[in-house]
Amino acid sequence: MTHLRKMMLEELQRRNYAQTTIRRYIRIVEDFSRRFQRAPNRLGPKHIREYQSELFTKRKFAASTVTVYLAALRFFYTKTLRRAWSTTETPYPKRVFALPTILSQEEVARLIDAARPALHRTLLMTLYATGLRRAELARLKITDVDSQRMIVHVQGGKGRKDRDVMLSPKLLEELRQHWRRLEPKPSQWMFPGNRNHRGDQPITTKVVWHACRNAAKRAGIKKQVHPHTIRHCFATHLLERGADLRSIQMLLGHNDLEQTTIYLHISERHLNATASPLDSLSLKSESPQEE
Repeated sequence: MTHLRKMMLEELQRRNYAQTTIRRYIRIVEDFSRRFQRAPNRLGPKHIREYQSELFTKRKFAASTVTVYLAALRFFYTKTLRRAWSTTETPYPKRVFALPTILSQEEVARLIDAARPALHRTLLMTLYATGLRRAELARLKITDVDSQRMIVHVQGGKGRKDRDVMLSPKLLEELRQHWRRLEPKPSQWMFPGNRNHRGDQPITTKVVWHACRNAAKRAGIKKQVHPHTIRHCFATHLLERGADLRSIQMLLGHNDLEQTTIYLHISERHLNATASPLDSLSLKSESPQEE
């Protein structure tokens, strides 16, 4: 471990950053250093600007991804090296407001039914039944499933926050079948990793990602489907069935209700409840003939 890497790691740990954030920030600074073949403490604003431009033009990263890269570099320079950082010289990219992809309930059913092997079916059912993020799903513990209270405990979610979500009876039965398939029985993780799922560590988030993509391909769904798509479906379908935004906010673990209001833009129930002004016009019943 290099001296600079150790310094940055200590600063991140001292501020109690999540392990996923720590790993990602360190990887980003290492990538930045490799791009210019120089130690990062010998690089400055000129290199950061060039790197930021390449993230857009060559790697085709989304604005939100580039923002994370800049946040990692900013942490390194301001917290590790104690240098100044000018947002004027290195501005964060303008955020793009894009509505998420939503599957209908029929498409979700096709997705789950197309999942192979059985583990992938269980993963997709858990995602849709609970609205968990893929990292939360991967690290789900056996003790998090409370069949007495019919609740799933989410420990250490985004922002180090715990929350509870509902436990569907149908999901409980699926998890019990999943448990019966596991040999030997795990002591901690609901979805143990490694070959034949016998490891003492949980599955990686890539397993959840591939479960979604492979099932979508097998089901013939042309939309882009990833784990967060199913989380969006969970929230949107709840809203369409009459759940209030505040309840959905709590289930998703959103800090701000404004984060949850995006589902008002994509809910069929709310879109169809407002009539188009075209419907109130008195128009001739037929279009004029072409001359």
